[in-house]
Amino acid sequence: MANQVEKVNTIAIGSIEKVNTLTDANIEKINTLEFVGTIYTVATGGTITEDGDYKVHTFNSSATFQVTTLGTDATVQYLVIAGAGGGGYGGGGGAGGYRTATGFTVSATSYSITVGAGGAGAPSYNNSGANGSNSVFSSITSTGGGDGGVQGDEARATGSAGGSGGGGTGDGGTAFSGGAASPAGQGSAGGDGESQPGNYTVGGGGGGASAVGQDGDTSGNAGDGGAGTASSITGSSVTRGGGGGAAFQNDISGTYGSGGSGGGGAGSATGNDGTANKGGGGGALGNVSGGPAGDGGSGVVIIRYQFQ
Repeated sequence: MANQVEKVNTIAIGSIEKVNTLTDANIEKINTLEFVGTIYTVATGGTITEDGDYKVHTFNSSATFQVTTLGTDATVQYLVIAGAGGGGYGGGGGAGGYRTATGFTVSATSYSITVGAGGAGAPSYNNSGANGSNSVFSSITSTGGGDGGVQGDEARATGSAGGSGGGGTGDGGTAFSGGAASPAGQGSAGGDGESQPGNYTVGGGGGGASAVGQDGDTSGNAGDGGAGTASSITGSSVTRGGGGGAAFQNDISGTYGSGGSGGGGAGSATGNDGTANKGGGGGALGNVSGGPAGDGGSGVVIIRYQFQ
């Protein structure tokens, strides 16, 4: 039987090197077209899931994204969300900066992934909270959200700027504005605060990834947090980057602001935390003897590419 392998369908093994007179060295081209196989990207790092022909790496904490094989299409889709700002005394915390795009070119190398922590909520009515921390993938940096404004310290009654701005509050009979979204393009501004007779505060909601925070009003209604943005990068639609809801001073009658869709914490007498790994702003504190306000939610980095 071994000797019969010398021929296949009467064609000698020595002749199988030729196809229509083309030698094996030239079979790479037929009608001048080269045969080039598709190479797919291979990488490690984070929690890896699959969505059809795509792999998704989700980083809920800082780690390394290692590209071990560079594909023919050396591009990825990314979603980078920073940590959100903490709630203030009155003003809601701003959502973490939100950046996403397709067609980002990668190399066969290691990328340090930084997932930003959420900022602490204000510990009391006259003490400030903190902005969220940045999240980073390669050259992409999303900026931490701004913390909410605080009554009892006019220098801090304005919401802080950030990926999305923190909500403002009222103090000393003056209404203070929400913080700006800075740098532009990563989120929205915080809502403005209001001051009721008797110098009582009504806060503005923190800015969200896709909408500004709602302003507080003279009726005692604290502002809702701005809405987040939906993404299907993991294969299913998830909304992230909601702003924190605002609060009113508990000495008056009012309504607390809701957290923005996408993980924003609601305002309350004690404040509610933003959702972890969604970059949701912390909810504001309204009880003058309570505290702290809600902490901002941590960020997330998600990377998607074709693997088959």
